[in-house]
Amino acid sequence: MVSLSKNQTVSLSKQTSSLNKLHFGLGWDPIKKKGLFSKLLGGGNDAIDLDASCILLDKSGHQLDTIWFRKLASSCGSVQHSGDNMTGEGDGDDEVINVDLLRLPAEVEYLAFTVNSFRGQTFNEVENAFCRVVDQSGKELARYQLAEQGSHTGIVIASLHRNGGLWDFTAHGQASKGRVIDDMMADIVAVVVR
Repeated sequence: MVSLSKNQTVSLSKQTSSLNKLHFGLGWDPIKKKGLFSKLLGGGNDAIDLDASCILLDKSGHQLDTIWFRKLASSCGSVQHSGDNMTGEGDGDDEVINVDLLRLPAEVEYLAFTVNSFRGQTFNEVENAFCRVVDQSGKELARYQLAEQGSHTGIVIASLHRNGGLWDFTAHGQASKGRVIDDMMADIVAVVVR
């Protein structure tokens, strides 16, 4: 497994012998609130509802399809979303996007992965955010641990790029103000398309 830093790229095709299906897991935790006032109100945590999305782009950056909590499968059937996790509670992946690389249409050059806060909660309220890529055998190929916090409501977290028949994974961690995926499109294209 390769642990990536912001803006670092790794060839997934070189990490495994058969790269047919990928599992993109995204996870996060709400920041534990401390202090007497928090304890009196019953608690340490507030639920954080972040939404993972995947945008399929052609080589020019034109949007071909979007997979998110309101559309859980791509029109071609190659990308499937696990559904909306509205709290961030628990260990491991909070939301999962599965990609069948063999079924992706040939015009798909990029898959951009984003995380945004529909409710407007900011990344100052989030900790331990990560994105990881797992192959069909269950082997974790790459992981990106998001270290930055801030008052933004969205992040272009990572992308997958078809590179001459091979697949490259890039950790971006680029902040965005979008609360829904459509609000983030200009940032997505600017960050992902090379």
